[in-house]
Amino acid sequence: MRTPETGRRTAAVLCPDWSLTAAGVSPATPAAIVRDDLVTACTAAARDEGVHSGQKRRDAQRACPALLMLPDDPLRDGGEFCRVVTAVADLVPRVEVVQPGLLAFPASGAARYHGSEHVLAERVVDAAAAASGGECWVGVADGLFAAALAARRGVLVPPGRTPAFLADHPVGVLGRPDLADLLKRLGLRTLGEFAGLPAADVLARFGPDGAVAHRLARGLDERPVAPSRPPPELAVVAHLDPPLASVDAAAFAVRPLAEELHERLSRRGLVCTLLSIEAETEDGAVCERMWRHGSYSAAAVVDRLRWQLEGWLTAGGRGQVTLLRLAPEEVLRAGGEQLDLSGDDPEAAARMARAVARVQGLLGPYAVTVPVPAGGRDPATRLAWVPWDDAQPATALPPPTRRHPGAGHPAASRRRRPDPAPPAAGAGVAPGHGVASRRRRPDPAPPAAGAGVAPGHGVASRRRRPDPAPPAAGAGVALAWRHPGAVPGHGVPDAAAGRAARQRRRDGPGGRAG
Repeated sequence: MRTPETGRRTAAVLCPDWSLTAAGVSPATPAAIVRDDLVTACTAAARDEGVHSGQKRRDAQRACPALLMLPDDPLRDGGEFCRVVTAVADLVPRVEVVQPGLLAFPASGAARYHGSEHVLAERVVDAAAAASGGECWVGVADGLFAAALAARRGVLVPPGRTPAFLADHPVGVLGRPDLADLLKRLGLRTLGEFAGLPAADVLARFGPDGAVAHRLARGLDERPVAPSRPPPELAVVAHLDPPLASVDAAAFAVRPLAEELHERLSRRGLVCTLLSIEAETEDGAVCERMWRHGSYSAAAVVDRLRWQLEGWLTAGGRGQVTLLRLAPEEVLRAGGEQLDLSGDDPEAAARMARAVARVQGLLGPYAVTVPVPAGGRDPATRLAWVPWDDAQPATALPPPTRRHPGAGHPAASRRRRPDPAPPAAGAGVAPGHGVASRRRRPDPAPPAAGAGVAPGHGVASRRRRPDPAPPAAGAGVALAWRHPGAVPGHGVPDAAAGRAARQRRRDGPGGRAG
């Protein structure tokens, strides 16, 4: 018997790489499904070439130049998977569709009916593989989370051995990237290490979502309280007159029903975890499926109805739809849950964008801002606030901060390194201090006493080339060098003659005008 501290016995059927199987791609063909420039699924042949989920399109093409790129099509995936659901529903009751490619059902009653869990698994695998045309795996464990992991390996976990089975799995299988990254940085890399923490400490440190992940790592159900059967008055029904002949028309008609169901659940403080969608045709045929309901938006219900009707029509269903019925099969008390503004709902994201644009039109672009990384050395400067529709941090206005008193000084802003220590008293000016700090090279040693002025010192230091040696006494003046005030036959220029020469250059060839 199931106790509050054990998950219910659940079987999961997994069709690996279902998006590619639904598209008719063989596992031997290197192919991948791409959404938002990222690889979401790939075949075994593509994985052998180095392609993996989460990889960028360009990196995948670099790893496998012959890779076949296909766009993501949820409607195709859901419609094709309904054929597998129909085949499994012929063997076991209460088949739940978790997502296209993965379904689950209670295993205890079905195992007793078929004889054992091994016999049940063999029959389900044969039926699912015949319907899908590809590979299918079955796993049985305590709880849906553990059963889905067991289906990846195709194993049947004995009752009570689920925690030991989960212990060696990495924390990344929890499906919470931020939490998994934090746990790795804390040194917790496996589910067994995470499950060993006290539940109260996990709730205090990681919050409600961390507490749910902790229960999954321990092999328990997501919530400690067993779901209850909802009252019948929560179901919503729409009688269609005239009957609807297309899937698009039925999807348009189910949206008001989904909104009404959500309103009824909200008034009672409930959330739906398992939803039944029923469609009846004019000739009395009924198409009913149960969907594990992870999203509570009307758009999610519309998508599931599309998948259901597409699969039913593909399997040979006929007739016009005359009745649509939505009935919650499992409900729970609504707890406090902080969601982001849009989530994965495109409709909610569009409404949010329109509301933000209206506020910015009334109050200005900086009325709605978001933080973006901008660099910096302290927490106050690592984020910059930019308008909602502006993703460039360069146009952001940084938040007002208190700067260091010397940070705005012009001289301090030009220096990249602190000044060296001043010279000792009586030591003179060392190279690199004072005026010499502007020079790229230190000055050479000064000439000895009585040696004259060496080339490279004094006035000659401004010239690019050192001056030649002066002529010897009585040797005349060399043609390569002549000082304006030099006197023929002497090596030292006369001051008066030099001034006269400079005056003649200023007056020009014609002399000074009278």
